[in-house]
Amino acid sequence: MLSTGALRAHLLAARLAGPVATSREESLRSYRLFAARDPRVLIGLDPEWTWKQRDLIELMARKCGVSADPHHVSGHDLIDPELTLTALDAFADRLAAAAQRRAPVLLGTGHPHRLLDFYAALADALSAAGCTVLTPAHGRCVDITTRFGLRTYNLEYVRRVAFVREPGTPRPGCATGAHTHSPMPVRLALAAAAEAGGPLPELVIGDHGWVCGAGQLGFEAIGLADTDDPALFVGEAEGVVSVVVPLDDAVRSGYYRPLTRYVLNRACLSQ
Repeated sequence: MLSTGALRAHLLAARLAGPVATSREESLRSYRLFAARDPRVLIGLDPEWTWKQRDLIELMARKCGVSADPHHVSGHDLIDPELTLTALDAFADRLAAAAQRRAPVLLGTGHPHRLLDFYAALADALSAAGCTVLTPAHGRCVDITTRFGLRTYNLEYVRRVAFVREPGTPRPGCATGAHTHSPMPVRLALAAAAEAGGPLPELVIGDHGWVCGAGQLGFEAIGLADTDDPALFVGEAEGVVSVVVPLDDAVRSGYYRPLTRYVLNRACLSQ
């Protein structure tokens, strides 16, 4: 089993935590937009409380370890590896609880190039434990607002993990999947599951709009988030999202493998 010390060292070496690639400028911009309730940054969350930029900086300092100084406006942002480790333990505990009750689960990502393998390993382990891994609305179209305007994508699943792809693109695994923060894919998937009359997920696992969109609709949701994704941490603070793991969500896919081993071992799930 991977020790906590070894995982901490890996988090820092891979820049999943510590000084990360996300810049302070990017994070502060996201906090400003969130405070203005810009839907591009709310990503499906409808905050109950009023959040000013200063409030968000303080929240992200507590949850991620970024600088709490509002006058710190440039350079690389920071994630405290101890906060990542603590959140990974809580994340694993939620997986274990879902496995113990053989809960239906739904997994989706806005980072298919980076995170699909991580989620697919969770899907395999949960399935082996008796959970039903849902794949609703496979192949259905979903409209997403982008910086280029409204675009239509296809909702697809690879290894039982959902993501979106532009219509007409070739399909070598997830290589042509689109990066998105939108909550529209999870809303479509949940609506399709309800329409089909089958089981609804008791746990949604993912990132970006998959977590916020599901949590806002009342589904238990856990996921990963970077320092420029305040919506997930606000959702956790308001009780809409169950667990958020602070880390860089855009490093090489292979760098997440030790995290996979760690959470599955803690959850007592097979790989």
